[in-house]
Amino acid sequence: MASPQTREMGKTLWHQTLPMAVGVMALLGFNLIDSIFIARLGTQPLAAQSFTFPVATVIIGVQVGFGIAIAALISRALGADEPARARRLGSLVLLGGSAAMLLLLVVLWLLEPIIFRLLGANEATMVLIHQYWGPWLLASWIGALLYLGYSLFRAHGETRLPGRMMVLTSLINLVLDPVLIFGVGPFKGWGLAGAAWATLIAFVIGLLVLAKSLSRRDWLSASGLRQEAGVSLTRFMSIALPAMASQLLPAVSALAATGIVARLGEAAVAAWGLAARLETFVILVVLGLTMSLPPWLGRSFGAGHWQEIRALMNLAARVVLVWQLVLGIVLSAAAMPLAGLLAGNEEVRSMLAMLLHFMLPSYAFLGICMLVVSACNALGWPRRAVTVSFMRLFVCYLPCLSLGAWLGGFMGLGIGAAIGNVLAGVLAWWSYRRILGDKGRESGDMISSQQHERLS
Repeated sequence: MASPQTREMGKTLWHQTLPMAVGVMALLGFNLIDSIFIARLGTQPLAAQSFTFPVATVIIGVQVGFGIAIAALISRALGADEPARARRLGSLVLLGGSAAMLLLLVVLWLLEPIIFRLLGANEATMVLIHQYWGPWLLASWIGALLYLGYSLFRAHGETRLPGRMMVLTSLINLVLDPVLIFGVGPFKGWGLAGAAWATLIAFVIGLLVLAKSLSRRDWLSASGLRQEAGVSLTRFMSIALPAMASQLLPAVSALAATGIVARLGEAAVAAWGLAARLETFVILVVLGLTMSLPPWLGRSFGAGHWQEIRALMNLAARVVLVWQLVLGIVLSAAAMPLAGLLAGNEEVRSMLAMLLHFMLPSYAFLGICMLVVSACNALGWPRRAVTVSFMRLFVCYLPCLSLGAWLGGFMGLGIGAAIGNVLAGVLAWWSYRRILGDKGRESGDMISSQQHERLS
């Protein structure tokens, strides 16, 4: 039976994770909802959108790297009772992150023809991608600004507002999608590009609301920024760059995977894109934990509470493993009707159902791997996070995916992806037990109930 301390810890973790999980579900609904509507336009528009998915992982990887650094440094400053420094850090990372994301998106805009020809898009698909690319990149920049703001809230232990904002922007996108994609009355829809414009409008509204909420909080400072940058820039980049690397590795992997899938045909690319969007939706609890857990781990790290860190990791791992296994098995059994809801084309629907049968249960092990990577970044071991991510993708996932596609075609692709996820989870947990688990066991630090109440 769980101890009172563990039960209290689980309750606190649940209250911090639930708003983020709901918010992530709503935020990920953007891509999934877009894909459902775009699928009604035909296989080619859906394939065009699917070609942009690996590029989206590059953008997300960079902004998540900034978010990890924000959460790690600010939560550590708060744990060490340095609120003035936390305010300076907040201002610096918001300004620097916004500029860096804008530069990245301008580069991607200029490289559009090169990127998609390398991925295997044909000329007809390239025309559709071009219509979608500009507004989608602009929406991605506004979305990155929103994410940086959410990270600042999470660093201060406030998860409810980001969760609500994600729900709000997703609902706005849901309302605008059919209007801008298909049109209403005399208004002619914009097709594939309409999905990007709907997302852009939703993000702009969300950013305005978030900025107003942030103005009411004393979390930013305009004084002492130059001095703070000189002191903290190296430390920030030592966390952000490895975190970006660990997040960008999935982007490189997604690019390689798309190249493998493209050899199996346009319908295969469309089904793979839908499965990728559904994957992020299915693991929303894991994503919620990777957002809510690091600030708590960071505060515990700043205070030297290693026993609490170990207890938190064990608790989170049990939640991930049990929840994702049960959910994966249930959804795998309903793969065919689920694919029918997402895909309009019969061939795409059959391929998607085949992928879901094999891949959904394996997300439990993928979740364990993601949890370990997130913890490594929060606890000041970014190189270990990069190592775990690299092993997951380039030792486990891609070799299994490529071998499966070579031996068994599209079915082999799904089996290979599932085996790769399982191997990655086992390898990541072994790494945690060897590195982080030993550190927790060596510490004799047992926090008092008063300290626990303060952290909660």
